Amino acid sequence: MAELNYGSGFSGAIGFGQKPVVLVIDFINAFTNPASPLGADFTQEVEATRRLLEAARSKKATVVFTTVAYEPGYQDAGFFIRKVPALRVLKIGSEEVKVDPRLDPQYGEHVVIKKYASAFFGTNLASLLTGQGVDTAIITGCTTSGCVRASAVDSLQYGFRTIIPQECVGDRAQGPHQANLFDLRSKYADIVSLQDVLLYLEQLG
Repeated sequence: MAELNYGSGFSGAIGFGQKPVVLVIDFINAFTNPASPLGADFTQEVEATRRLLEAARSKKATVVFTTVAYEPGYQDAGFFIRKVPALRVLKIGSEEVKVDPRLDPQYGEHVVIKKYASAFFGTNLASLLTGQGVDTAIITGCTTSGCVRASAVDSLQYGFRTIIPQECVGDRAQGPHQANLFDLRSKYADIVSLQDVLLYLEQLG
């Protein structure tokens, strides 16, 4: 019955627009280092994202990274830090909250500091993208079931064509990863291959 409920009324195609952003969600040291209490092995996903960034930069496309970082005392973390105590390692100015050096933000690329799951919640991201005429958000990063999902839902709600190259997102376990890709594909985003995105970027002027 559940499969029947995801029939022809779901999973329509949104498609690419004319002005993309590559939005790299939380590929920071705390998440990409398996030794971190928040970490996992995202080697393949980081490498796929590196390839995507290389192509995007060659076309001078907008690139935005996100990180999660808290003030001393964690008063800006609300109940989130009670739910996920491991977030305490995410201190402003620490190595843990820096973007993974394999991706290395370039001059002019924004790093948005967020406090919660969505890249849009409580940040200036929507106005930043709108101000640059962005119409398509290509979302990469981690985790699929957490910050990627929350950011993708908000991306759609803010009016952006939302695209997720599946090789460029990951989770700590395959179960939630696959389940959330299924749900995102059904309702909120186009789930495509990295090659699809590279071909799209290649044809941009």
